[in-house]
Order: sequence, then C-alpha cells, then structure tokens
Amino acid sequence: MTDTMTAHGLSAETLDTLRAQIADAAIRPAHVPVPSARACTSPIHLTGESRTINATTGEVLRAFSSAELPGQIVEVACGNRRGTVCLACSKVYAADAYQLIAAGLIGGKGVPVDVADNPRVFATFTAPSFGPVHLGPGKDGAARRCHPRRDGSGCNRWHKTGDPAIGTPIDPAAYDYDGAVLWNASSSALWARFTITVRRVLARMLGLTNAEFAASAKVSYAKVAEYQKRGGVHFHAVIRIDGPDGPTSPAPAWATLTLLEDAIRSAAARCEVTTPDTDEAPSMRVVFGRQLDIRPIRSGELAKGELTDRAVAGYIAKYATKSADDSGALDRPVYCSTCRGVELDGRICRRCLGTGLAFDLDKLAVSEHIRTLIAAAWRLGGVPGLAVLKLRRWAHMLGFRGHFLTKARRYSTTFAVLREARREHARAETREYLAAFGLLDEEEDIETLVVGSWSYAGRAPVRMVAPAGAS
Repeated sequence: MTDTMTAHGLSAETLDTLRAQIADAAIRPAHVPVPSARACTSPIHLTGESRTINATTGEVLRAFSSAELPGQIVEVACGNRRGTVCLACSKVYAADAYQLIAAGLIGGKGVPVDVADNPRVFATFTAPSFGPVHLGPGKDGAARRCHPRRDGSGCNRWHKTGDPAIGTPIDPAAYDYDGAVLWNASSSALWARFTITVRRVLARMLGLTNAEFAASAKVSYAKVAEYQKRGGVHFHAVIRIDGPDGPTSPAPAWATLTLLEDAIRSAAARCEVTTPDTDEAPSMRVVFGRQLDIRPIRSGELAKGELTDRAVAGYIAKYATKSADDSGALDRPVYCSTCRGVELDGRICRRCLGTGLAFDLDKLAVSEHIRTLIAAAWRLGGVPGLAVLKLRRWAHMLGFRGHFLTKARRYSTTFAVLREARREHARAETREYLAAFGLLDEEEDIETLVVGSWSYAGRAPVRMVAPAGAS
C-alpha cells in the first residue's frame, strides 16, 4: 500500500500523518461512551476527553479529546426507543428487543436451544372498562357495528380503520377518567403482584410450599406495554416454566401448557392492588380486565391460528418501539422543566407563571379524549395523598410510568450484553480492516482501563431523513 501511495505523489511524511489519522479513527469508537450517531435524527452532543491506561503500569496508551474534532463536539445517538421520536434508533432498539425475546424462545445469546421444549405461552392482559368506547374493526379486520343495543340505542355506526372516533367514549360525561389514569399509574404494581401470585398459584395446584416450588421450577417472563386507542395500557407477555436452574435446565415433568394456562387465569383473576385513599380520590381496586387472551407458543409444523416463537419475538419487538403517540398522546412531559410545578424559593417561575405547565393544555394538538386524560392526571397529581404515583411527571403518558419492556432476570440475555457485543464487533471489524493494510500495529495483550470525562453540550437540530428511494 505504501508503494501505491508513493506512486501517487504522497511524501513519506504525509503518509505517516495519514496512517496516524486512520489509526486514531479506529481507536476512537472504543473511547466514546455511547454508540456513534449513525443515522440518528437528533444526536446528542458531548464534550470531554478519555484516556486508555495500562492497568499495570499506569502508562497512558492513548488519549482522545473532543477538542481535536471539527466543532469540538462528539455526536452520539439519542438511543430513543420510540419510532415517533427517532426512527433510526428505534430500529436498533427493536432489533435488540427481537434478539432478547427470541433468545428466550429458541435459544442463542447464551441460552440453550433446549429452552424451546419448555412450556411457554403468549398472554395479553387488558385494563377493565371505564365506560363504553367506540369500536373499530375486529382483530381480523372485519367491520362490526359499534355497541348495538336491544332497545335500538347506542352508536350503531360502522367505524372504518382510522376513524378518529375509535377508542373515544360514547358518553364522555359518564366515562371514568380518574379511574383510567389511576389504573395506568398502578398497572406496573399490578403486574409485579401478578408475577408473585402466579408462582404461588402453581405451588398450590401442585400441593407444594412456595419454597418447594422455587426449588423445583422457575417461572420466567418478558412483557411489553402497549397503549390502546382508548388511552389505556395493556400488556403482552411471554410466560415460560423452566427447571430449577432457569432456561439452562429442562422443565419438570408436571409442567404442561394446560397447567400454565390455568395458573395464569387464576392469578390474573385474584391479584389486585389499591390506590391511596384520599378525600379528593377515594381508594380504588386496581385489577385486570375480563379480556385475557392466552395462546400457546409452539415450534415446528403449526396448525392454523397457532403462534410460532419467531412470530412472537417479532410482535414484542414491534410493540416495544410504539409509544403514547399511537394512542394520540404525547412523547414529551407537560410540566415546566424549570420549576416542575413548585415555587422557587418563594418566587413564581417566570417560565410558567406558577402554573407548573410547559404549555396550555387546551392548545395541545390531541383529541379531546386524550386531553381530558392528561388533564385528569395533572389534577390528580396535585392531590398530596397521590404524590407517590408521580402523576404530573407522567401526565403526558396518561399516568403510566413503568418500563415498556421488562423481563425476569433468568428469561434470557440483557440489552447491556447485546449492546456491548455490537460495540465490540464494530471495534474488531475496524481493527481487522486497518491491520490488513498495515495501518495498525499489534499491541501486547494487556489489561487496560478507559477513563473518560464527558459533559452534555446540547442536541443537534432534528435531521430530515429522505424516504428510501428518494433522489
């Protein structure tokens, strides 16, 4: 390669400079604290420096500073999982979500393929009704009449897909908006209660104590939260029975799909949590709705209507990148970022004039139904007895403040492991490419430490990404 460059008129000094620049570019990704900006539509700007140090001698092997770059900043991806915020980063998140879920269904990423032999189901848990809402086409796409009644009353219209009326109350005055918000805010606690209850129900069905059951089997799960059109959260979950050592051990002989399904239905029907009791908002029982769908997950040849493990992983990945925007809500908080609704040393915040709101709720570009849910969350968030629910902080999410994708510790791998593997793969590819051209000297296999100091320096303006195929 040196002869080729010299033939094109490059001096030895210029060649050494070029080699140093390319080698530095290869090292740089290992120092940046998060992935590079890639196609992120709104990358984060960082300033700072990092050093790679020999852990034995303390010698500084390499140093990198953002001051060396044009603009003196490092751009890194925002990492937002929501497709409505950043399509590029959400696709990376969806790919990781797929690998995480698939590993717990078909093996891989440190999980044995024998995990596919353990009983597993795909269950959907819904919220109860807080009042009749307009219905759209069914799950099969077939049109259906909206709430016909024997006396001829009700909506009786045929709403097509995309009709803005779908999911909104038939009678807004009778709809329980407070109940809907409080259910969203308490749904994560309800799910946690369910994961405990289903293990106890299985133990009782088998005539075992809780300790005996824990010593013979483990119940693993991965669940994702999704918004319905009515603004309520419901959960999709993969639930699996493993042996005593988790996915690395076969399920006990007594573990069957029928037993697992019966235990899930029993646990979902009996578990509940309650909201705090206040004068403004009396205590409410938070329970799952009556609509509970449980479908076995199978491998190999399937009958019509059965679910494959790969299809379920795809469903979960799709749901994981959706957000409140899919229900017509917001992806940004409504509270004032300066004062967060509280007085500043006795002074009124100049930004919100003491309202605590970043903008006027009446001017939000959302449906009247979603605006009323946000307003209910904001109003309830001002009740001292409900402070533990942090409703004002999560009013834009209609009260829901849980993680969109959660899993049991033993279900499969983790996002952190997947992301580090991707980073290491990128580094290895870069080192291999440079080594092939003699641009990167081989180093001794020594233990190193990367010490960095990075500060937030704002965000880039949203980049407009042209559609595929556009000129």
